[in-house]
Amino acid sequence: MDEDRIISPELEDVQEERLENSLRPKTLEEYIGQDKVKENMKVYIEAAKKRGEPLDHILLYGPPGLGKTTLANIISNEMNSNIKITSGPAIEKPGDLAALLTNLSEHDVLFIDEIHRLNKSVEEILYPALEDYSLDIMIGKGPSARSIRLDLPKFTLIGATTRAGALATPLRDRFGIIHHLELYETKDLTTIVKRSAKILEIQIDDDSATEIARRSRGTPRIANRLLKRVRDYALVLGDGNINLKITKTALRKLEIDEIGLDDVDRKILETMIIKYQGRPVGIETIATTIGEEAETVEDVYEPYLIQIGFIARTARGRVAMPSAYSHIGVPYEANIRN
Repeated sequence: MDEDRIISPELEDVQEERLENSLRPKTLEEYIGQDKVKENMKVYIEAAKKRGEPLDHILLYGPPGLGKTTLANIISNEMNSNIKITSGPAIEKPGDLAALLTNLSEHDVLFIDEIHRLNKSVEEILYPALEDYSLDIMIGKGPSARSIRLDLPKFTLIGATTRAGALATPLRDRFGIIHHLELYETKDLTTIVKRSAKILEIQIDDDSATEIARRSRGTPRIANRLLKRVRDYALVLGDGNINLKITKTALRKLEIDEIGLDDVDRKILETMIIKYQGRPVGIETIATTIGEEAETVEDVYEPYLIQIGFIARTARGRVAMPSAYSHIGVPYEANIRN
């Protein structure tokens, strides 16, 4: 279901990845939002450069589309180092990781997206690499097998994950810097929309930029995607310039409401409020009812609904809050969950 979802925070295709790359800031100065993370990283980078050492290993976690890959590229750029980019599922066996690590140069950055999806045998190889900058490799098989230790250049691992809790404790403990990326405020997203419009040579007024930002679910990737879609409507329905009337028309046709909810979000809320009559519901039950994976509901849909106060997590399950009832037009009964 998520592949065709306009406000999915995941990348849709290679073309969108190229667009996103063209819009990515290159320095911390250009990076908009995440002020606490940015301020701390400035200090860590400056201190590492003064000592002539690589940065500590960094873990970035938070919902998709918030700029974890962008931040990794910026850190590499600010450290004047090269970056190698891969993902947890792409490193299938220890030899794949060994090949990556032995090809790094001094102070390089290795970025592993979805690091929580590394398999255990690969993780075991990673531990000495992170702690001692060394790699233990088995040569041969059977009784004649022996282990040799290779020295690695001093590098920085940047891991990105949407599920920090899914990381093994020994792996998580080896990151010296851990940052949580938060969903963005509307004002920061408005700035991002204006910046992207300028790069893409799109004329957009302030009200339209704010309207797109408000409906972007706190996620820059979604803001940029909506800008691109609204641009299409502006070309067909107007003169190519984006104004508020065209913006609202486009977003209405895309079925994205005033606070950024789409049909999938409304299905989740209706499942909780109408089908299960407001009682606490488990994530597996919600996922099965709407025909989606539980992990996707938890990582992609739920964070924004929690952020805006529509859903609460309790020990008994997920519960819809009064504002959610109001949004889908169902009266809230105080005793409905009893």
